[in-house]
Amino acid sequence: MGDGQFLEIVILAMLAGFIFLRLRSVLGRRTGNEKPPGGIFSRRREVADKKTEKTENVVRLPQRDRDAAGTEFADGDTALAAGLTQIQVADSSFDPASFLSGAKIAFEMIVTSFANRDLDTLRPMVNDEVFRNFSDAIKAHDAKGETAETTLLAIKASEIVEAGMSGKIAEVTVKFVSEMVTIVRDKDGAILSGDSRSPETVTDLWTFARSTASSDPNWTLIATRSPN
Repeated sequence: MGDGQFLEIVILAMLAGFIFLRLRSVLGRRTGNEKPPGGIFSRRREVADKKTEKTENVVRLPQRDRDAAGTEFADGDTALAAGLTQIQVADSSFDPASFLSGAKIAFEMIVTSFANRDLDTLRPMVNDEVFRNFSDAIKAHDAKGETAETTLLAIKASEIVEAGMSGKIAEVTVKFVSEMVTIVRDKDGAILSGDSRSPETVTDLWTFARSTASSDPNWTLIATRSPN
């Protein structure tokens, strides 16, 4: 090996050493505690964690908030407030105000379906016992050759008066005060009772129920009665 080649090798070695020292000063030493480089899996985990955190924040309603909501809606009725709270604990999506709005719609649909003798529309909204009562009332008029005409003019008032849990079944009773006209006619069309010029104010207590273990959000009418 000539002197020229030896000198070239020394120069290259010195250059390599210089480059190594520069890289080391810029990148630093590995200590074993560095975080692994990011990738699609770590990013996906981060997004998933954020979604989970957000979902947890939405779903978990503090007990004191549930109590406050039930107490506020019950307007001083401690038994009703406790019942509403029981339902909210079992079903965090339950909202008394939204439920009452839906109950008013159900009331109108059920009364109208009964008046129109539309049992197909009525059937999925009520349980077996209530359906049988409505059906029997229609059959009783048919047996006498009578027809009953019911017209709902207005729902004057509605309020939740009872609420609570029976096992996993949530039950809510609503008092409806409505204005309607009911006319019963004989087979010849003559009016037996009722007057279209004199609407009647009717007060009903309707109890709705649904299983909090079910994904079906719909409530079913399970009982009707008049106040004592």
